[in-house]
This record gives sequence, structure tokens and C-alpha cells, in this order.
Amino acid sequence: MEVLTHYNKSFKKIIYAEKETKNREFDTCNFINCDFSYGMFLSSLFTNCVFTGCNLTMTKFNHCQLDNITFKECKLLGVNFSSCNDFLFSLKFDSCILDCCSFTRKKMQKTPFINSSIKEADFSECDLTNSSFKNVDLTNSIFSNTNLKSVNFLTAKNYSIDPEKNNIKKAKFSFQGIAGLLNKYDIIIE
Repeated sequence: MEVLTHYNKSFKKIIYAEKETKNREFDTCNFINCDFSYGMFLSSLFTNCVFTGCNLTMTKFNHCQLDNITFKECKLLGVNFSSCNDFLFSLKFDSCILDCCSFTRKKMQKTPFINSSIKEADFSECDLTNSSFKNVDLTNSIFSNTNLKSVNFLTAKNYSIDPEKNNIKKAKFSFQGIAGLLNKYDIIIE
């Protein structure tokens, strides 16, 4: 099985929607304004790469390794990150749309989610220790048996987290966001 390696390359305005990329290695590469929507990366390795302004809607990363990957201003609707390899799994998100994504059972300690929409995402059984959700909208996102120890939710909004079903020890919440911890009680806070 031949593996094609790309090192320190920039890919600009590549249209590769609905196509499969298999057995590739991308090390220190930049993807700028590319369209990979509804495509598939299969058994590929990404290390120290940055995606900027890319459309990755419904892209599959089956059996891929994502090590120190940054997504800036990307559209990642419906991406199932749960299908990625666990080894060295490390992501950063800034100004992205992550609606309907799944991170189920991923170890994502110290992950920054900044200025992003993360509606209806699934963080069930994740380890998000020391991560930060800065200026994000978490409407209808799922946190179940999730390790949220020392997570920063100070500027996050619209979250619903059950403190009895998640570890929220030393997590930071704003006073205005307290209602998101009490939703299951169906009480009115004024």
C-alpha cells in the first residue's frame, strides 16, 4: 500500500467535494479556502496542519490521525470526529461552524473552541479537561458522562449540562449561565 506524503505545502482553493483521499500524509500543510464537503479521508495522517476558510461539511475522517490540527473559519457541519484514531488526537477551533458534529468518547484535553457555533454536537463520554469554550453557542449540544473538569464556560451560551451526569469539578461558569446547569429541574430563574 503506497502512502503519498506532503510536507510543508499549501493547498489553495482546491475543490475536492464528494471525493475520497486514501493513505496520505500531510505534515505542516496549509489548506486555504478548499472544499472537501461530503468527501472522505481514509487512513490518512495529518500533523501540524491548518485549515482556513475550508468547507468540510459531512467530511469523513475514517481511521485518520489528526495531530495538532487547527481549523479557522471552517464549516464542519456533521463531521464525526469519533471515527478518527485516538492516538495524538489534538484539535483547535477558531470561528468555525461545528453544528451536528460528534466527538463521542474522544480525549480532547486542553482543546480551545473559540468564537464558534457548536449546536447539536455530541460530547458524550469525552474527556474535555482544561478545555475552553469561549464565545460559543452550545444550543442542544449533548454532555453525558463527560469529563468537564476545569473547563472554561464563562462566555459560552445556551448550554445544558447536568451536574449529576458529568464531572464539572472546578469548571468555570458565568452567573448568567447558571440556568444551563439547572435545566433538568424545569424551574424559572429571573
